[in-house]
Amino acid sequence: MSSTTDAPPRAGNRRALVGLGLGNTVEWYDWQAAGLLAALMGPHFFPNVDPLSATLSALAVFAVGFAARPVGGVLLGTVADRVGRRAVMLLSVAIMAVSTLVIAVLPTYSQIGAWAGVVLVGCRLAQGISTGVEAPLSSAYAAELAPPGHEARWGGGVISMFVNLGLLGASLVSFTASALLGNDAMSDWGWRIPFVFGALLGLLTLYLRRTLPETLHAGDPGRAHASSGEVWRMVRRHWVGVLAVVFVVGAAQAFNYAWNVGLPSLARAGFHENATAVFGLTTLLGLIMMLGSPLVGGWADRYKLSRVFLVGRVLAIPTVFLMLAYTGPGIGTLATVLLVGGVVLILNMTLYNVVGASLMPKACRAAGCGIGYGIGVALFGGTASYLLVWLQRAHLGWLFPCYVAVLCALSIVLYLVARRRGEVYVGE
Repeated sequence: MSSTTDAPPRAGNRRALVGLGLGNTVEWYDWQAAGLLAALMGPHFFPNVDPLSATLSALAVFAVGFAARPVGGVLLGTVADRVGRRAVMLLSVAIMAVSTLVIAVLPTYSQIGAWAGVVLVGCRLAQGISTGVEAPLSSAYAAELAPPGHEARWGGGVISMFVNLGLLGASLVSFTASALLGNDAMSDWGWRIPFVFGALLGLLTLYLRRTLPETLHAGDPGRAHASSGEVWRMVRRHWVGVLAVVFVVGAAQAFNYAWNVGLPSLARAGFHENATAVFGLTTLLGLIMMLGSPLVGGWADRYKLSRVFLVGRVLAIPTVFLMLAYTGPGIGTLATVLLVGGVVLILNMTLYNVVGASLMPKACRAAGCGIGYGIGVALFGGTASYLLVWLQRAHLGWLFPCYVAVLCALSIVLYLVARRRGEVYVGE
């Protein structure tokens, strides 16, 4: 996946990696903030029947953004494979920064009626299009920039560290605002502060990304740009890889959103845990994941990407059943579930995108990974938080870990099928 011919200088590659990483920080910061603050935002943008119903409405809007991710993967992924990676990386951050700023200043339902919810949905759709290409392409881009033998460390460990920095940042800013303002002020207007911070971070990242190098034709600068038809004919030829990407991504995201959004939302809206304490736990989880990501990336380069991925995915199957221990109020139980499960979550969240990139050849990697990632996240990741809270409300909470375990098992099977067909291009 890396090229040593006609590639940008290695120091330049490292600077580019920082720009790529901060873009992921912005994307995941904003996404995490929207999930963490759903219980506080819901009553402002939807008819306030009861707190749990308003939270479910806000989580439904949170899930809507995932529906747009395949669109981003198809449209912007095709551009990235035809024209180049750099322009798409700039556009994705710009979309996220602007839409986050709009959410930060958006009037409420009491001020503009149903239009508040309509604009909120529009912003979430825009963010979904942005993230639909940012998440898979940045890992592939980083792996293409990496020195030989460091693809997993750069495309998995380092990019995931920046992803987890975004998750940590969202939790930390939310925790700090809640601790300083108190529950009443945080519920009233303080929830807007994390979104203002995210918009400013997005504008800074846009400035830093302006010097990104191009990797699409590195090593073959005379190669002509492919047409859209050629790109998608290549994607169709690698349909098994695309299907494997759907479940590799979908299982990891269902696990992730259950831990980072679903359980915290259930704790606040369902079990009425103290918001500051919950934000503190999600902040600690984000810190653990951020510090662990580079270690996992290094292991994957040392012990083989495919092997470390498969071990982590197998361990996820029993781990997701830990959530069954949290069936009522108890901040200690919540802490145990989040932090113990978080150790296995690191293995899965560090590698899933670089594993997805490994399943597609370079010429159609952005489009193939984009559509696979978008479908996987839309079907399984975006609905995870809502499904967890809804099943708990219906006294069927035991079904959710069964569902995630099945997704994990399917991802293992499909990855092994792709490997047997010779459709794993790195990590072997």
